[in-house]
Formats: sequence, structure tokens, C-alpha cells
Amino acid sequence: MAITEKAAPPGAAPEDGTPGADGTRTPPGQEGWHLNSPLALTLLLLVVVVFQGPVRGALSTPVMQSWMTVFVAVVVQALPFLVLGVLLSAAIAVFVPPSFFARALPGHPALAVPVAGLAGVVLPGCECASVPVAGALVRRGVTPAAAIAFLLSAPAINPIVLTATAVAFPRNPEMVVGRFAGSLLVACAMGWLWQRIGRTDWLRLPAHAHHEGETKGEAFWSSVRHDTMQAGGFLVLGAMAAATLKAVAPAEWLRTAAANPVVAIFALSILAVLLSICSEADAFVAASLTQFSLTAKLAFLIVGPMIDLKLFAMQAGTFGRGFALRFAPATFVAAIAGAVLTGAVLL
Repeated sequence: MAITEKAAPPGAAPEDGTPGADGTRTPPGQEGWHLNSPLALTLLLLVVVVFQGPVRGALSTPVMQSWMTVFVAVVVQALPFLVLGVLLSAAIAVFVPPSFFARALPGHPALAVPVAGLAGVVLPGCECASVPVAGALVRRGVTPAAAIAFLLSAPAINPIVLTATAVAFPRNPEMVVGRFAGSLLVACAMGWLWQRIGRTDWLRLPAHAHHEGETKGEAFWSSVRHDTMQAGGFLVLGAMAAATLKAVAPAEWLRTAAANPVVAIFALSILAVLLSICSEADAFVAASLTQFSLTAKLAFLIVGPMIDLKLFAMQAGTFGRGFALRFAPATFVAAIAGAVLTGAVLL
């Protein structure tokens, strides 16, 4: 005796929650609309239109005018570097095979670490691109110590980031040298530390490539869209935070933190972790914090590209939570120490 099932309407999702004809998945018993980005933007615009009077009045206050000035200045200065970095990093991630890096590194792990750190110059992108590339290097047989050195150095010593730093600090060219030297020093130190005490069971790698199943053109534009939305979003949030700190925080608080060298360094290091700004844009945010010393700003520029909130999440997703929980605190301490040492010599 055959058992027949009731046919579902065309395009509808089956009752067991499997995808329907339109590719969506509706859990059993759940129907109706769901909040998404276009709907959220529409609702936000509607609220602004309805309350345009109070919004216009709030924007006309001196505090909001100062906030808007700092916010627009940071975004406008940083956006060209962010877009250029996203395009170049997507091109390298898609069109340059990961095996190229494996062939270019020395066979001895101790020598591979500084070479991999210097190889970060060839990846002109932000830290969002360095994490999947580092994972691909380990999958291709590169020693994890060298991959870690590349992971930490690439977002901070590539030409796009160094050029942006030079533009943000036109009167302090030593900041460019300090960022390059300090970041490379920390990257090599962490690579050698992993080589000495690291364990392979702390690493968990994805089983497939980041753009598997796509053509090179599709992978390129997919990477551009993803990195632009992600990095651009963090840039906006960072610019908002910097503008808020500049316009709202009491001046005496900033002067008190900036007056104490130790407090200033730790304050900007923690701020770099919390803001999670793309390395192609963080120099403009650091330059806007005029109350703080160059060494404190250098700590901000070295810590941010190596460990922040978004990087912790990406590293945990790529290499495993056990790796991230051990790697993040050690990197934070090493980055501060490297910034202090570099600042004492160069600044």
C-alpha cells in the first residue's frame, strides 16, 4: 500500500523546515516577516523623517556639530585607503595561490618566521584578509609559527597601511618607521614563541577553502563586497567612537589619562581592542586623539591590527576557540611591550 504526502504549494517551505523553492528555510510553526538590513534601514529612515524636527534641533547644537566634524573628517580621510586595500587584498587572496607562500619560505622554522613576517608587505589589506590567508598557509603545509608571524604582520606593515599612517601623521614620519619596526618585532616574537611552546592540538583548521565552488571573478567580487561591508562598518563605528570621545568625554578625563604615560598607553591599547577599527583607517582615528603622546598612539596602532574584538572572533572561527583564548592575551601583552620598546628608541 503506497503512502502519499500532501503536496506543498509551489515555492513554499516544507513543514519539516527544509528549504523551499526560493531557497529560504522556515522552521515548523513559524511564519511571518523577519527583520533584515533593508527593512532596518527603511525603519530608521522612517523614524528620522517622522522626528526630523527634534533631530534637526539636536544636530544644530555645538556638541553635535563638533561630533559631525570629527566623524566626517575621519571617514573621508580613511575611506580611499580602505577601498583600495579591500580591492588589492581581494585580488591577492583570489588570484595568488596560497602555495606560492609555502614555496617562498625557508625550510627551517626559525628562519621562516622573520621571512613570513616580512612577507606581510605583499598583502595590502586589513586584518580581515590576513586570517583566512594564514589558515590557508597552514593547510598548505607552512609551519604554524610562520603563519602566525604573517597573520600579525600583514595588516600593519603593508604599503597601504604605512601610506595611510604617513598621511595621518604628516609631521611625524617616525610614526611610520615605528609602526613598521614595532609590528614586525611583535609578529616575529609571537611566531618564535609559538615555535617554542605551541602545540598542534591547539589549532583547528577549516576543511575547505574560503571561496570553494566559485569562479575567480565571483570569488573576487564576493570578497570585495564582504570586506567592504565588514571593514566599512567597523570604520564607521570607529569614527563614531572617536568623534564621541572627542566631543563628549570631559577634557579633564582625557588630560588626566594622557598626562600619565603608563595610563595613556594602556588606555589607548584597550581602546584599540574595543573599537576594532580596520588597520587601513586606524591611523586617522589615532591622529585625532591629540591629547595623547606618540608612544600611546603607537601602542594603539600596533595593538589594533593584532588583536581586537572582531579579530578574536575571526581567529576563534578559523583556528578554534582554544587557540584564540591562548593567543589573544599573549598577543595583547607582546604588542604593548613592542610598542613601548619601539617608542623608547624611535619617538
